[in-house]
Amino acid sequence: MPRVVHFEIHAEQPQRAIKFYQTVLGWTFHQWPGLSEYWLVTTGPKEQPGIDGGLILRRGPPPVDGQAVNAFVCTVEVANLDDAVSAAVDAGGSIAVAKVAVPGVGWLAYVKDTEGNILGMMQTDSAAA
Repeated sequence: MPRVVHFEIHAEQPQRAIKFYQTVLGWTFHQWPGLSEYWLVTTGPKEQPGIDGGLILRRGPPPVDGQAVNAFVCTVEVANLDDAVSAAVDAGGSIAVAKVAVPGVGWLAYVKDTEGNILGMMQTDSAAA
């Protein structure tokens, strides 16, 4: 069965987006040699479950507020959802969907990054109700 092995973040201002993800999630970025508008994203150590991705200069208009999301939304696991959402807002993002319980799984919220992309954040908590 095919599995997701890579993701891409589209950014109108790549350096602004890089700063956001470095600040909020601690991800690292390395420009791909030979491609001036593409950065490889490392989200954690190879021995930890998860995938890495890329960041690319946006080639079209950014998402419009109030319209349905026309993309896959990636969700990252965070140790403390309230802290992660606060960090996202402090780094120039905004709340797209406030914290909600996913019963028996944990707490979920969606934020928008500095480029208008939606990012899910999940805090595992089997007692969430």
